Amino acid sequence: MSRGAVLALLLVSLSAQAQKPSDSYLHLVDTGGDIAGRWDVALQDLDEVLGLDAGGDGAITWGEVLARQADIRRYVLGRLVLGADGRPCALVARDSLHITQHLDGAYAVVAFDARCAAPITHLDVDYSLLFDSDPQHRGIVRVGSEETAPLIFSASQHFARVRLRGTSPWRMTGHLVVEGAVHVMSRVDHLLFLVALLLPSVLRRTPEGGWEAVSDFRRALWDLVMAVSAFTVAHALTLAAATVGWVSLPPRFTTVAIALSLLVLALDNLRPLGWGVRWTVAFVLGLLHGFGFASVLAGAGLPTGQLTLALLGFNLGVELGQLVWVAAFLPLAFALRGSVLYRRAVLEGGSVAIALLASFWLAQRALGWGVSVT
Repeated sequence: MSRGAVLALLLVSLSAQAQKPSDSYLHLVDTGGDIAGRWDVALQDLDEVLGLDAGGDGAITWGEVLARQADIRRYVLGRLVLGADGRPCALVARDSLHITQHLDGAYAVVAFDARCAAPITHLDVDYSLLFDSDPQHRGIVRVGSEETAPLIFSASQHFARVRLRGTSPWRMTGHLVVEGAVHVMSRVDHLLFLVALLLPSVLRRTPEGGWEAVSDFRRALWDLVMAVSAFTVAHALTLAAATVGWVSLPPRFTTVAIALSLLVLALDNLRPLGWGVRWTVAFVLGLLHGFGFASVLAGAGLPTGQLTLALLGFNLGVELGQLVWVAAFLPLAFALRGSVLYRRAVLEGGSVAIALLASFWLAQRALGWGVSVT
């Protein structure tokens, strides 16, 4: 296989990881013996596993969805197991399939009843939708009224036993701490943004625009802490504003702007753009990234009274994830900072690679490549 083909496959693979996280939204309500369920699943995700776009024209029509209605129900309901106090419940589809719109596109709505033989005091939920094809997929599951805290299911955390009177807000906060840390570790665009901030942390600009090694580890650590903290504070502000609905940006604009910010930061590593102190740059770009993080919490529909804990938990998780990368990167980078290998291969080569990937994402997101739904 040629180098060009390998690079193309790598770009496609990484671009898939950098899109908005794949989510589904499941709401389960006790009706006094049975459980009534509504499950919203993205048509884009269903198309990838079931091939809904029969015409192959990149647009899913309502007729194509109706023609595969039975397959959609069978696939979706086959990825959920409910039980009442350890005894399984039978899932029975009801009503016709219909379509609803979320911020990131069209979703199929699968309505069903869970018929349980035993009285329900604790509901067992085992969620496995899409994990075999997309390990980054998340299931946002609410059991009970709109005021109960949602659960977030992942490939590594797919089972829960839930009291029907609701989930503890502290348990929800713990889930979001994990979610924030996983976001940093698994979202390629955020991870590369962090790497682009880290690469020059053990160097400083010369008057001629080049780089020279920092002599003091504490200075390098302080400058890095300032940049990462500025980024964190900024994204926390816009994350909070976007989550409570004070500010809203179109999802495509946000994803395009994030790709552009990553490109700008990588180019600044190669040739200074004259922005001044690096933590101010991190703060400005962090404001933008907060809108991207908001997509992680927006679909959860968190009760107003629990937003503070949710935001605190998610931001704490993001910080913990970032600190892991800082702790792993900085000592090694400081040891290599004076070498040609670090300046040429790591700093310049890494920044070029990030700039190329960001350019690919920018074109992909600006042009809206992908399947549309009509």
